[in-house]
Amino acid sequence: MSRDRILEAAVERIARDGIDGVRIARIAMDAGVSTALVHYHFATREALLAEALEYSFELAGATRTMDTGDGPAVQRLRTMIEQCLPLPGVQERDWVLWVELWLRAVRHPELRPTAARLYARMHDWFVEAIEAGDFGPCDADRVADGTLALLDGLGLRALLGDPEMPIERAREHVWDALARELGLAGAASAPSCSPSGSPR
Repeated sequence: MSRDRILEAAVERIARDGIDGVRIARIAMDAGVSTALVHYHFATREALLAEALEYSFELAGATRTMDTGDGPAVQRLRTMIEQCLPLPGVQERDWVLWVELWLRAVRHPELRPTAARLYARMHDWFVEAIEAGDFGPCDADRVADGTLALLDGLGLRALLGDPEMPIERAREHVWDALARELGLAGAASAPSCSPSGSPR
């Protein structure tokens, strides 16, 4: 389908050149379609970026669903954290797209609903995993928000190559914070959520 080919090409080009450096003619050439067809589907750069992000998110979502499965709750959450960090390859590319969205949405309010929609889906993904784990009384919404905030902040530092925040350290920090929130054994500080049957 030509639209999918255009989006595949756009994802790669935006990640490589940035949305401001993208040339519609180059995307058309990469996708094997006419420039007019690209313009037909996407009236503005902002529309192209939003659609490319949605497309990339859908592809990543299918992988996330397959990889996390219905295994033990703790392992599932560990895998989810792993899938949300800018590991080399597709995940790093997707992070670059997110950074493009953040920067562009500051100046183009029409992109903000896209960001909010994608964050809501990530949030719901974590909430579902937390609630399915039966970790005991806790505010799953708040825990999910905090986890995503840590992933964003620490993941960005890792993406930028901060020597003080390699991927391994980012992964450890996010997991330690989530473990404390869920009251898992070995957490360094008092949990916000108690294990099932335990007093808060």
